[in-house]
Amino acid sequence: MEYLLLAIIALCAGILGSLVGLGGGVVLIPATLYFGVQLGYFPDITPQRVVGLSVVMMIFTGLSSTISYMRSKQVDFISGSIFFIGSAPGAILGAWLNKGLNIDSFNLYFGILLIVLSTLLFVRDKLKPIQWFMDHGIKRSFTDRQGQTFEFGYPVWFAVGFSFFVGMISGLFGIGGGSLIVPAMILLFRFPAHVAVATSMFMVFLTSIVNSISHIALGNVPWHYTVPVIIGAYLGAKLGAALNKRMKSKTVVLVLQIVMVLIGIRSIIEGLV
Repeated sequence: MEYLLLAIIALCAGILGSLVGLGGGVVLIPATLYFGVQLGYFPDITPQRVVGLSVVMMIFTGLSSTISYMRSKQVDFISGSIFFIGSAPGAILGAWLNKGLNIDSFNLYFGILLIVLSTLLFVRDKLKPIQWFMDHGIKRSFTDRQGQTFEFGYPVWFAVGFSFFVGMISGLFGIGGGSLIVPAMILLFRFPAHVAVATSMFMVFLTSIVNSISHIALGNVPWHYTVPVIIGAYLGAKLGAALNKRMKSKTVVLVLQIVMVLIGIRSIIEGLV
């Protein structure tokens, strides 16, 4: 029963994670902790072990999504590789910091993080693009299916420094970094939403490999739960990527906001109560 439940949770995580570029950890982690700790389905689950399970899952959601997005040419491989340079060492540091979190503090900080990020996305249209980033760094462009061309860019040093912070948060909370990097791409660098999501999933794939090595070394991966999670997440990521291609950019961002607010509120309540 518990393996089927995990597969269903992972399927939902894969769909939402791939759809909005989060990697799926923001769904898998609170759901697994709820069913595992509160309802007792997974009595051996701890914050450290669920993060280890999450980062292993995100290797496969990232791979599945990246393959799907490659076919529609939405992945910016150059930007994703630059962001990865900073996120890899950050992920190692975050995995080490994770061992000091208990269940209540984990839920509280995780929820606050998501609420702050979703709030930034709600006001993104009122924020003017930081032109300095465009003038002092790499310039990129993307033309969507409707023929609209988007210009975006960033300084390499800032992208590497920021992605180090993203990687640290990813290793600490097991969320794949998408909940930080996607809003940053959209708000700071003016990535079109579809490119931000696709590039985020490529970065999630790379970062999760490093993250997994760190958590395996720390003994945080519950191997008996990985098979149903990997299968469910891989199939879910395929479905999520297919849905993303059929949605408008504003709709993708709206779904991202709603998911982050709901999960954030839930996590804060769990952390306080």
